[in-house]
Amino acid sequence: MKYFESDPDSVYEAKVRAQQISFAPVVFQASRLLRKYNVLSKVYEAGKVGIALADLQTQVSLPAYGVKVLAEAGLGIGLLFLRDDRFCLTKAGHILLNDRMTRVNIDFVHDVCYRGLFDLEKSILEGRPAGLSTLGEWPTVYEGLSSLPKDIQESWFAFDHFYSDDAFPKALPLVFAQEPKRLLDIGGNTGKWALKCVGYDPHVRVTIVDLPAQIAMMKANATSDRIDGYGMNILDPAQAFPKGYDAIWMSQFLDCFSPEEIVGILRRAAAVMDERARLYILETYWDRQANATAAFCLQQTSLYFTCIANGNSQMYHSRDMKNCLDQAGLTVVRETDSVGFYHTLTECRLG
Repeated sequence: MKYFESDPDSVYEAKVRAQQISFAPVVFQASRLLRKYNVLSKVYEAGKVGIALADLQTQVSLPAYGVKVLAEAGLGIGLLFLRDDRFCLTKAGHILLNDRMTRVNIDFVHDVCYRGLFDLEKSILEGRPAGLSTLGEWPTVYEGLSSLPKDIQESWFAFDHFYSDDAFPKALPLVFAQEPKRLLDIGGNTGKWALKCVGYDPHVRVTIVDLPAQIAMMKANATSDRIDGYGMNILDPAQAFPKGYDAIWMSQFLDCFSPEEIVGILRRAAAVMDERARLYILETYWDRQANATAAFCLQQTSLYFTCIANGNSQMYHSRDMKNCLDQAGLTVVRETDSVGFYHTLTECRLG
């Protein structure tokens, strides 16, 4: 057993983890339904005394059988426990019920990823997002964002925005310390960062570069006479980025591409920079997280890119991004970790 000497888990603990993995899809769906149909909330309302199964069955809009099997599954999952034959809420149950990040993650995995992940094996073998067909027939998810059903679209944007919303206020003073007057936001999506910029600095003008369909969505959301849109296929090497900007911004953007594509995008960004311009990259790197759980979430999110988004990108190790910057002829001026809960802001210059 010398092979396992560095593993802190006992054999029993390892076996427990293996069984949790075996039943993970069941655990996920049962947990989601316990929340959706207010089983957890009814137990929560009962407080420390808990609630008897018969009472729970009268208060939840599900067949009595469904309440019973879900509640009993909740015991094994660790969301509920029994005290004097009454169901009570665990700390994990409380978090699943009330924590916004957990809600956003569950909705994203269920609405955007769950059905498509059945084709994860095919995605890896064929190098394409085979699971994307469960949402629509597009080369990547980004072409289809504006066409997704409303509930799925809401879950996608809630997931995307949840993590950036906390980082943006902390990134603004770092970017505007250089007092940029014109900022190019590549992959600006719905324009949330651009709106933050024009609200922070009354003199800055922002141009958002994104797919034409995304620019149309942005214009409906980011209404400001200091925000412009520039529609283009960012992956087309024949299309140059617009020139004349003091700062270029890429937030949660480069993780949407393969390393080869990232290098190409960075080289085209470098081509429109002068010696005074700065490129800012805001990303979540799994190796720069404060705890193992945050790293775990990012490592699993990589498989969304594999199977749903585009088939060739991931949540990267910071070393991977540094290699791309080197190949593109860009130098890191400053790196700031913990911008928000999970992000690193990298400031770059030419040469």
